[in-house]
Parts: sequence; C-alpha cells; structure tokens
Amino acid sequence: MSTTTERSPESDEGRGRGGAAGAAGRPPRLIHSEATTEIPVHLLFRDDPRDPVGVALPAGVVRGGAARPRVEPGVRAEAGRASVPLPPPVPGIDPDLAERRARVLPGAVGVLAGGVGAAGCVLALWWAGVLPRALPGAAGRAGAPGIGAAQWAVLAGAGALALFGFGGLARGRVGGAWVLTLFGRYRGSVRRTGLLWVNPLLLRRRVDVRLRHWRSEPMAAVDRSGVALRVVVLVVWRVKDTARAALAVADHQEYLRECVEATAARVLSRLPADAFHDGSRGAADGGPTLRDAEAVGEALTRALAAQAEPVGIEVFSVQPTRIEYAPEVAAAMHRRGIAALDARHRDSVLTSVVDSVEDTVARLTTRGLVELDDYERKALVKDLTVAFYTGHGER
Repeated sequence: MSTTTERSPESDEGRGRGGAAGAAGRPPRLIHSEATTEIPVHLLFRDDPRDPVGVALPAGVVRGGAARPRVEPGVRAEAGRASVPLPPPVPGIDPDLAERRARVLPGAVGVLAGGVGAAGCVLALWWAGVLPRALPGAAGRAGAPGIGAAQWAVLAGAGALALFGFGGLARGRVGGAWVLTLFGRYRGSVRRTGLLWVNPLLLRRRVDVRLRHWRSEPMAAVDRSGVALRVVVLVVWRVKDTARAALAVADHQEYLRECVEATAARVLSRLPADAFHDGSRGAADGGPTLRDAEAVGEALTRALAAQAEPVGIEVFSVQPTRIEYAPEVAAAMHRRGIAALDARHRDSVLTSVVDSVEDTVARLTTRGLVELDDYERKALVKDLTVAFYTGHGER
C-alpha cells in the first residue's frame, strides 16, 4: 500500500531556509536544459542586482531557447557567412597637422633686397677708403682713415640684407612642393612655381606631388585554402597632403610599400586562387576567385586607400598584374587544374551521351518500332551508351 505525503507551504519555506543555511558547503543548484544555458537558482530570486554572483557563467545570451556566442572584438559576423575579420585600425595622426599655404614673396623682392644690400656693402667699403682705386674720382681718398664703427655698422647691415635677400631665393617647379618648418614647427607648404622668395631661416623639405606609379616585387601571400602564392601589383598614387606625408611618418614611400604588402596578404587570403581546389560550395558554383582581377583590384584599392589616407597619400588604383602559385606548389596545382578540366569535360560528355540514349530509346518505344522488356531495354541502353561515348571520344 502506497502512502502519499503532502507538504505544506510552511514546510517548504522552512526547507528553503534550511537549505540556504547549508548552501555554503554545497555547490548551488542549477537548472539544466537542452535549450538554455545553465542558470543558477539563486539568480531567479535576487532582489538586489548588486549582490555578488558566486558562480562563474559561460559567455552567452539566451534568446529563443538557444545561446548566441559572444563576438570577439575585431570580428564582424555576417548572416549566413563565416566571421570576416575587420580591417586593422587606421593609425591616429595629429588633427592639427594639415597642409596650409605658407607665406612667400615673389622672387623679384628678394633680388631687389639682395641688390640693395650688395650696393650698400660696396658703398660702405668706399666710404671707409678700402676701395680708393676701384671707383673713379675716389683717388683723393687714398689717405682716408680705416673702417670705423659707422662703416662697420653700415657694412654689417648691408651684408645681412644681401644675404637675406639672395639666400631666400628659390625656384618652384611643377609637380614639386616644399614643406617649411621653423625649429621643428610646421609653418606651411609651398606649391607655387617660378622664382620665389622664402624666409631663409625656415628649413625646406622638398616633396614630390606628381602622379606616380609603383610596381612591386613578387610578394608572398596565401589564398583562402592556404596555398602559397606570388603576387605583383601596380599602385597609382600621389601625395595629397604634403604636411602629413613629410612630418607624420619618417618615410611615406616606405610606409606605402609596407602597407601594400600587408593589404595584399589580407585581401588575397579571403578568396581561393582557383575554384577547383577550394572546398567551399560557392567557388564550385562559380563564386569569386582571385582570377577576377577587377574585383580583386577594387578590394585592394579600397583597403590601401583607407590605410594611406591618414598620412596624406591618395591611392587611385591597385591592380594585380600577376597572381601565380609559388614555385614549390606550381607543378602540383597545374596537375590538379588539368585533372579538374578533364573531369568537367568527362561530366559534360557523359551528360550528353545519357541524354542521347534516353532520347533514342524514347523515340523507338513511343513510335512502336520495337517492343522491349526490362532485360532488352537494359541491354539496348548499355550498347547505345558505349557506342555514343566511343563516338564522342574519337572526335
């Protein structure tokens, strides 16, 4: 005989208090479910959200009966696709460092100032009697005293004016610019052409702002399947901000080369080199590969432009001129490519043969020319298949 024991709410409450008292020696009870993560029981009845949690929970969010994994920083999750790594962060540059126009004067001003200073020096020497024989009508001053304080002052001022006037002359060329600094502080850029006068106390650094192209050396890379590649790219670029190109990095050309190598390695690793050795279904169904030079060039251009813009470099295009397998895997990949082409050819031939056999048998039976049972039908199909396949192979 079975006995049923009923428990009152008071006994359950007492049991709960007793269990709470002994919880220090036992691990907290957990609710286990196939559709949810592990949830501690005491969290369901917490009053103060600031109470400490004594159980370490796995990283997950319960939604719709399933746990969604946490996305790590630097990884972008797309619907229906694997996680795609985000591009590296763009380096931070001083926002105050931007190209601005420097104050320069026409070259005629420097020539005039230098001429006046030179003439002043000559007059000061003549006044001091140093040049009695060099100038007509000055022979009577042969016995004049030497250079005095007044002559020295005039000579120093005129000499400084001549040096300042002639020393500031500069020639601006088409496609070139100067970045001017004074005691390490940026004072502006000069893009004007012709004869100019620039403060000779400023340090000048010439920057080429013409449209330029650079062809890289063969760079090592891998495709999505990890196959080693050799890549050569052609980069068309120019300096857009001379201040950042000259002062933000030690060498903007070397920086661009390093960015090209890193960007090529990152972009090319997202696609397979060829569809026949990639295990993804998209490549087998005609998805994008590295043989699509236009798509690969657009991706390289966008990635490199984002990296080069903070240092004042404008990238117009990055086009792969050669993407080939590395020498150590080139022979094996060539054999696999030929095998894939042969397999596709055989598949197309077999499809054509099967269609021809089916059409032939259907015509013979529907027109009532022959009456075939299962055995005869199988034999006819076999003979026609061999005959048609042999005929395709002899073409």
